[in-house]
Amino acid sequence: MREYRYFFIFFFLLFVIQFSFMPLIAINGVIPDLVLLATVSYAFLRGSAWGAFVGFLFGLIEDLMLGSFFGLHAFTLTLIGAFFGRFSDRVFKEQFFLPILASVAATFAQYILSACIVYLLGYSFNLFLHMWRMLFILLLFQFTFAYPIHWATFQLDKRMNERDSY
Repeated sequence: MREYRYFFIFFFLLFVIQFSFMPLIAINGVIPDLVLLATVSYAFLRGSAWGAFVGFLFGLIEDLMLGSFFGLHAFTLTLIGAFFGRFSDRVFKEQFFLPILASVAATFAQYILSACIVYLLGYSFNLFLHMWRMLFILLLFQFTFAYPIHWATFQLDKRMNERDSY
C-alpha cells in the first residue's frame, strides 16, 4: 500500500484543486473536470482494468462530494476509464495530441451519458441550449488542462513503475 501513496496524494490534490480553486475561474458555473482528465490519462497508462477501477473509485468520491445523482459520476467514469484503457497498448504514451483529443472525446461522452441518464430519470431540459451554455465551455476548459494533467499523471506512473522495479 505504501507504493501507492503518491497516487492517492496526487488524486487528493486534484480533488482539492478542482473543488477549491477551479470554482474561482468558473464560467456560467462550469469548472474543469480534472478527475475525468486524470482518469483518462491513467487508463491510457495502466490499461482497462485500472482505468475502470480509478474511474469508479474517484467517481464515487466525486459523487459523495457533489451530492447530486449519487452514482452518476462513478458509473460514467468507470465506463470511460474502461473504454480508454482498451487503447493503452496501442498508443505512444508521451504524445502531445493524444491527451487533448482523448479529453475532448471523454468529456463529450461523459456529457452525453450523463444527459441520457438524467433524462431517463424524468428530468427534462433543452439539450441544445444546455450544450451551448455548458458543454462548449467545458470542452474549452478540458482542452486547456488536458496536457498538464496528462504530464503529471505520466510522471506519477513513471515514478510508481521505478519504485516497483526495485
